[in-house]
Amino acid sequence: MAVEGDTGIVVLVPDAEPVVERWRMRYDLPASQGMPAHVTLLYPFLPEARLDDGVLERLRLLCARSAPIDLELRRTARFPETIYLDPEPADPFRQLTSAIVEEWPEAPPYGGRFDEVTPHLTIADTVSTDVMDEIEPAVQAGLPLRTRLDAAQLFAFDGARWQLRHSFRFAG
Repeated sequence: MAVEGDTGIVVLVPDAEPVVERWRMRYDLPASQGMPAHVTLLYPFLPEARLDDGVLERLRLLCARSAPIDLELRRTARFPETIYLDPEPADPFRQLTSAIVEEWPEAPPYGGRFDEVTPHLTIADTVSTDVMDEIEPAVQAGLPLRTRLDAAQLFAFDGARWQLRHSFRFAG
């Protein structure tokens, strides 16, 4: 759970909102705290107090090296208590995460809780299989989705809501 001053780097997927918003607002805490539909690149990132001009410029340059992502969302997938959209291709997200972590090794993905990063767009978190079984056909009916993603976003948590702080274009 986020605390005041937490930051995260994500890639927003606004075209997914019509398909997932209803479920995210109900079953995904960050959604109810103002975080739009997204694929996480790195959370937690640096504490907001450490986000100086140098950090922001390094992020800008890093993202500028990446090409826009032509994303397709065709299916849902699951973790034990989470249902999510499985982004295709996933490698551009993994590569961006790796590049950010290489620059800031003190900020491992998810605080180092997982050995492998699985790019995903969370629909519902900390839910039962029955809830996932209810969500899945409703979401599948709105798929596939295709969109182009051309930037990463830096969000900060103010203690109550996630706030967009910066956007970094993919120029590739």
